[in-house]
Amino acid sequence: METIRNWLLPALLAGGQLIWLWTGAEMAGEEVPGSARLAAVLVALAVETVALGHRRQAPVRALAWTLGTLVFGQVAGDENYFGLGTLVSLYSVAARRPVPVTLRAVAAVVGVEWLMSLVRLGPRPTLATEWALGALVYVACAGLGEVRRQWVRGRSAAARRLAGAEETRRRAAETERRRLARELHDVSAHHLTSVVITADAAGRLGGTRPELTAEALAFAERTGVETLTTLRRLVGLMRDTDGADARPMTARIEELLAGFGRLGPPIEADLPDDLAGPAAEAVHGIVREALTNALRYAPGCAAHVEVRRADGVLELTVDNAPPRGIVTSGAGGLGSGRGLAGMRERAAAVGGDLTAGPRPDGGWRVRATLPDVTGPWGPPEEGDRPDVLREQRLADPALVFAGAVLPLAFALVVAEDWTPASLRGALPALLVLAALLTVHALPLLWRRRAPWAALLGVLATSWLWPPAVALGVVPVRVSEFFDAGALTELLAVYAIGVYGGGADRTWPAWIVSAVSLSSVLVVTAAAEGNLTGAGSVRLTAVVVFVPLAVVTAGVFAALWGAGLGVRRRRLRILALDDHALSASLWHAERAADAERWRLAAKLRDAVLERTTVLVERARQGRLEEVAAEARAALTAMRELLHGLSASERRGGEE
Repeated sequence: METIRNWLLPALLAGGQLIWLWTGAEMAGEEVPGSARLAAVLVALAVETVALGHRRQAPVRALAWTLGTLVFGQVAGDENYFGLGTLVSLYSVAARRPVPVTLRAVAAVVGVEWLMSLVRLGPRPTLATEWALGALVYVACAGLGEVRRQWVRGRSAAARRLAGAEETRRRAAETERRRLARELHDVSAHHLTSVVITADAAGRLGGTRPELTAEALAFAERTGVETLTTLRRLVGLMRDTDGADARPMTARIEELLAGFGRLGPPIEADLPDDLAGPAAEAVHGIVREALTNALRYAPGCAAHVEVRRADGVLELTVDNAPPRGIVTSGAGGLGSGRGLAGMRERAAAVGGDLTAGPRPDGGWRVRATLPDVTGPWGPPEEGDRPDVLREQRLADPALVFAGAVLPLAFALVVAEDWTPASLRGALPALLVLAALLTVHALPLLWRRRAPWAALLGVLATSWLWPPAVALGVVPVRVSEFFDAGALTELLAVYAIGVYGGGADRTWPAWIVSAVSLSSVLVVTAAAEGNLTGAGSVRLTAVVVFVPLAVVTAGVFAALWGAGLGVRRRRLRILALDDHALSASLWHAERAADAERWRLAAKLRDAVLERTTVLVERARQGRLEEVAAEARAALTAMRELLHGLSASERRGGEE
């Protein structure tokens, strides 16, 4: 199919060109090209066809070859050789290459076209018309190509979003399993390890400090209840906790540090007052895991937590002093082995990185660098937003060029029959005409961003015509070409239909445009003196205005309706994209929910039941059994997490 698309159009162009060489010559009564000229045309057509066949893979190279065949075909072959392949290849360049490349291509093609016209016609009035029409055709062709490029880029972006959503759906269960494992490790390991440390300390020192037993039992009961509540929230009622949280996190981190401080020396901290967002959530989880490891492997040692902002990132450092002697705490060996990996996953999840390792003095340091997208810098500046005009750097200027040059080209066609003296006398008027047409078309640059403002600007500048005629700035023989400037109104009304916001909001556009344009034309005709007749000027103006307004209203209404049709088609395509994207995300959420409930059952059997027993034993005052249940719950949690890791390695299938 792709081969047919590549070669069908070049073949049709070549066949049409050959048919025209014979039929066109016969219809015009000219001599059919001789063998030499025909051979030159056939060579040019062959090269052009091959070049166009590769226009999608190498559009710039195809343009170079087709431009060469255009010159060769018209010089060595026949003037009836059109060389339409140049237009096709220029369109392909604009559709597949960046705007700077397209601008250089347009400049090259227009330059060659103008040079050929100068050689063929010489310096005469006809040359200006040839130049204007040639530039108009090529610029319009490039503008259409850029419109195609923008559309294809938008469709490609939609396809990438959908592919990403499909990948998210496919990996939803695995992602949720990994996230739950990280949360379970961070929460359970922190709470249960604290219970083990406290119970063991109370058991060793209970003979000399009996009050520690009561404190340890109360702490175990309180921590066990908190663990149960947290785990049930995570698995039973939990939704996406990886999403951004706009609440300040500084107070929660300080509360976490105070809790660790109750189990050992107070923890020094240096934190900003307004931590928030995903990076702050990651800081909370990393600090919790780092201090849990410090409590497990270096109990009773000092720790320091620092968070600094620098160049749009959060720099987190967690330092703990070296352990005092050999660690004999029973908590050793009860880790799940996911602590460091979990911290790195948290950092990577928000686009950061994390390192951990020993310090020169024997202590341990954890360092993380996290993008701080919700820091005190606030929302992006106005200049950071997409610039619609910049995105349409060629298409909209091409329309402005067409709206200004096409009426001017009509005037130049008539100017070809003027005498040199009259042409010199009309040259200032032609320049004024060009300036007025350019000012009239300039509002089209804003037709996408502000279509109503563009239309009103076009209508307002059209009222410059009657004063220009009345003041004699533009002679009558030139002012008649103001009528062709209505092309700009047509483009503006079409833009209202496409970008204006729906039929119920844009229907007055074609009525207002028809009334305004008809009024301008009638007033301009009156200023020229063309409404003097049998009746009064006012009556004649009314008689002319009514049918003119009806005709222009019909044309504007048709263009407005065409714009609405294009708008509905685009919105329908976007709605289909949104539906497919939403469906994929919905399936991803359902897969994640299923994984939550599956893991909830395992968690209930493995950890929650033992934690419940731990709370009951703490309430009964049985300290040794509290420590034993805490160890058993930690062991069960470790086995559960190892099982989740094994499921990940098997691709998420049990």
